[in-house]
Amino acid sequence: MKTEAKTKHDVVSQFRCAGILAAARKVFADKGFSAATVDEIADAAGLAKGTLYLYFPSKRDIYLAAFREGVEELAAASRDAMAAAPNMREKLRAYVGTRLRYVEEHRDFYKIYHAEFGNLTHPASVSNWFAGIYREQLELLAGLLGQAVESGEVRAIPIEPMASAIYGVVKEMMLRRILGSSVVPVEQDVEALCEIVWNGIGER
Repeated sequence: MKTEAKTKHDVVSQFRCAGILAAARKVFADKGFSAATVDEIADAAGLAKGTLYLYFPSKRDIYLAAFREGVEELAAASRDAMAAAPNMREKLRAYVGTRLRYVEEHRDFYKIYHAEFGNLTHPASVSNWFAGIYREQLELLAGLLGQAVESGEVRAIPIEPMASAIYGVVKEMMLRRILGSSVVPVEQDVEALCEIVWNGIGER
């Protein structure tokens, strides 16, 4: 099946959208959603405000697009890293490590993810989309744990509660890095969490 070639206009539009969203994440992270202005985002992106409005009709639309892009990028990176790892232990390390490294590399995104999303009123379509991303991440972890139980790598455990627990702990570790509470290298945090999980559920 052939894919349609991108036109010069498509390429320029993609480039500009990416620039706007990158600039927006920095402005939102610095000032918060309410205090940030479209003028500041346009200045940070190096565009006239009128040009920015050709791509996004409102500040809220810019925010949601920046949020979606970051969430989808993180979910895809987590999924790909786990798929490339050879066994349960390495898949768990890949999941944890990918998410902690993402925080280190995209602090501006994670600040708006943590601080602002719950404060906005979103249509059901956005809430459903976010819930779908969340469920996908839990299913990744639950699938990993289920395979590990079947193969005898770990003992029989309540899979869904354990998947939720791992997800929650990793999210908390991400937040600690944003707040500066964790200053150790990412790999040290990865190993610490994976050893705790493994010692708790590993087959003896």
